[in-house]
Amino acid sequence: MLTALARTATRRPLTVMLLWGLFLLLGFGLGTGVFARLSDNVPEVPGTESESAARYLDELDPAGSSITGVVAGTPVADAGLRAEVERAVADVRKVAGVAAVPDPYATPGMIAEDGRALIVPVTLEGGLDDDAEERTLDAAAERIREIDAPDVHVSGGPLLGLQMGERAAQDVKNAELISLPVVLALLLVVFGGLRSALLPLVVAVSGIAGAFLALFLFSEVTDISVYAIQVTTMLGLGLAVDYALLMLVRFREERRTTEDVVGAVHRTVAAAGRTVLFSGLTVAVSLTGLLVFPSVFLRSMGLAVAAVVVVDMLAALTLLPALLARFGGRIPPAKSPGNGEEEGRFFARVARFAARRKVAVLAVVVPVLLVLALPVAGMSIVVGDARQLPADSEARQLQDTVAAHFPPGTGVSPVVVVAKPGTDAATADRIRALAPGATTRELPGGGAVIEIRPPGEADGAEATALVERVREIRGDAPVEVTGTAARLVDFRQMLAERAPWSALTVLAGIVLLLFAFTGSVLLPLRTVVTTLLSLAAALGVVVWVFQDGHLAGLLGTEGLGALSITAPPLIVAIAFGLAMDYELFILARMREARLRSGDDREAVVTGLSRSGRVVTCAAVLLAVVFAAFMTGGFSPILQIGLGLTLAVLIDATVVRMLLVPATMALLGRHAWWAPAPLRRVHDRFGLREEQTELPREKVPSGV
Repeated sequence: MLTALARTATRRPLTVMLLWGLFLLLGFGLGTGVFARLSDNVPEVPGTESESAARYLDELDPAGSSITGVVAGTPVADAGLRAEVERAVADVRKVAGVAAVPDPYATPGMIAEDGRALIVPVTLEGGLDDDAEERTLDAAAERIREIDAPDVHVSGGPLLGLQMGERAAQDVKNAELISLPVVLALLLVVFGGLRSALLPLVVAVSGIAGAFLALFLFSEVTDISVYAIQVTTMLGLGLAVDYALLMLVRFREERRTTEDVVGAVHRTVAAAGRTVLFSGLTVAVSLTGLLVFPSVFLRSMGLAVAAVVVVDMLAALTLLPALLARFGGRIPPAKSPGNGEEEGRFFARVARFAARRKVAVLAVVVPVLLVLALPVAGMSIVVGDARQLPADSEARQLQDTVAAHFPPGTGVSPVVVVAKPGTDAATADRIRALAPGATTRELPGGGAVIEIRPPGEADGAEATALVERVREIRGDAPVEVTGTAARLVDFRQMLAERAPWSALTVLAGIVLLLFAFTGSVLLPLRTVVTTLLSLAAALGVVVWVFQDGHLAGLLGTEGLGALSITAPPLIVAIAFGLAMDYELFILARMREARLRSGDDREAVVTGLSRSGRVVTCAAVLLAVVFAAFMTGGFSPILQIGLGLTLAVLIDATVVRMLLVPATMALLGRHAWWAPAPLRRVHDRFGLREEQTELPREKVPSGV
């Protein structure tokens, strides 16, 4: 397959480039339409009690969405301001699609006790389609914003999702403007030439187009989270640079021994192309663990990110060979072996040190990683609210204004208890007694809705405890609980129940792929253990910063007491796949050296010396991409960005440079062991990197 791809790309390079050009136009044309379809309904899980109760309410008592306006910064009793607010309320009531707008001056609780703020809630009609709802939202919000006061903000409900989508689009644009020039500058340092440096960026742009297009296509059949844009774009950009870097370094090596550009491309695809293929498959398999969860958000993210990985892989295996066949003759070959040996000598020394001091290295590195991982034991997750947005966003300003002028809990989503027909009065009374101020309204056909406002945040400890208490005292009564807190409780339960199956699915897939790549049984197990160590350490630091608040100010955020519901599963899935990425880079070189020399220990040193520079450069470039996406100030993306940055850097340095050679030396020749039956299976069906026919003395050792 790889040979066929290489021949097609080199035989018809202009055709391949034209097809990819059309793909780019489609991605940046049609694909960017996904920004208008983003959703912030992350915690919904089909089949859970909270989702069942929500559907029941929608069928019997369909209600429209609601948004909230706040007017503050001046005495709201001022006659001029009151007249203006009343005119705005009257105008909003006339907007098509608006169901109700209460008079804030006549409704209890709408005016702050200090008299310097008021709330204008707007409820939309039920059953509006997306276009009609968006027109209604825009008209109502714009009219409220026209009120002449120092602070006027409108957000909440579907408007919050739209504002997050706009913020996501702006953050992606800013991150690309920051990361692409920095990546180009680093590539210039790595390759020393503009042509070589530009090629990975061409592949990276293809990855971004693939991210947009994949998300747009998935948005046709399912909800796409506001977090998906940044996550898929950062991963698409980073992996594209990684794969292109690996291929380009190998091409320059091949060019050092031949003037035949097309032949060098074929040999590059035959060797490094297999690593790219296995790397892409491994990352994709790591993300299939998200498909085990019934959450629409996690499934859609897993599919979208896996699709982006496949696009990057295909671009590296088709577009890049076509570009090399057309322009590769102008790219200088790798520097002389002498200089390469100097570059590879550092990594060789590190590998020999770790191999000789294997017990000491393990005794130091493993405890350090475990200490970094300790905060994971106290990790908590929440749905989150506007506090996760930057301070200059309208949704955050609205929440901060309400918090500054109104009692705690104002505007907090209630715990919604659906008492279906047949619920006895005593059970309903016990539920209402759980918190003061509970309200009850009858449902058509019998039954009732009891709304209880928690004393703290909508997804805080008090709210989730309230959900658990309702479910505990309802007994056999036909009572269901929904709302933000109930969805969070069900989401946590879903994670706890499905996480072991997700892990088992991923580990089985990874072990099979690594066995197919190496022919070893122990290497996949060793890889999984060391990878989990680096992953736990990175996640522990994220908890320490964003949950506990240590050094959070340096990142422009604050400790929120918990991580976003989106961050842990995405960090784990993506970082695990990226770790496998670098593992394959190194194992490919180790296997080549072992097959050539037959010396197990020297193969470890040689493999690391030849791959160390590529892995380090790739990790730095990927870290730059992730760090650029941390400039947006959206807390969930900051958490994911920091987690992935740390995971990549820890894995590419501490783990791959120290733990890998130390554990390989500890295992010795048994590292490549497999039982005889499995060995025969691998000999017949296993896939491995093809050996290029470089004379042994000319094999470069710098990368």
